[in-house]
Amino acid sequence: MRRFDRFVNALACAPVSERACNQYSRLDGDLRGNAIRRRNLRLYLAEVAAIGPDLLLVGEAVSYRGGLLTGIAFVSETVMLGGVDIASPPHHILGAAHGYRKATTGPRLSTEASATMVWQTIRSIDPLPLLWNAFPFHPFHAGRPESNRIPNSSELETGGHFIDMLVRMFSIGRVVAVGNQADVSLARRGIPHEKLRHPSMGGKQEFADGMARLSQ
Repeated sequence: MRRFDRFVNALACAPVSERACNQYSRLDGDLRGNAIRRRNLRLYLAEVAAIGPDLLLVGEAVSYRGGLLTGIAFVSETVMLGGVDIASPPHHILGAAHGYRKATTGPRLSTEASATMVWQTIRSIDPLPLLWNAFPFHPFHAGRPESNRIPNSSELETGGHFIDMLVRMFSIGRVVAVGNQADVSLARRGIPHEKLRHPSMGGKQEFADGMARLSQ
């Protein structure tokens, strides 16, 4: 997992506005939970690297029921700790048995609709795609940390540097924007990509159909 230290350390040091949360930070917020989230992310990146992904799916931003809690894009606590059976060897990813840990207190596990829909779609794709977000932190509405906000132009610029790093680290061949903000971010960076509808807000079938077309 050490090959990803520079990437994770850069995330941990990234400044965000008062209307966003850096869930990896070593200086602010829930420091114990942030350390667990950094480790979860390293585990995920190492597992996907062993598979050898060709496709990078870029969503919009971290959600408060998903990556904010787990440290992994499009992954709720339920998905992370339960794990997912996949088509790619070793045929299973994530899961408490693989070392992933809950960063929040209490027995309740978060669920997140987009995470569930994305994994239902990509689990059958071989090799398994890599998941990320245009803004890899959690933007929220002022005074409402348990809300999701569309990232602004400055936040997309911040996130773009991490997309560049991932594309280089994984030798990604194809990039897909999942939703409008990811499309804007990738276009600004001159990264060739295709665009799919985000699975939320009634877009599940269009997303699934698009992924089926891309994976043929």
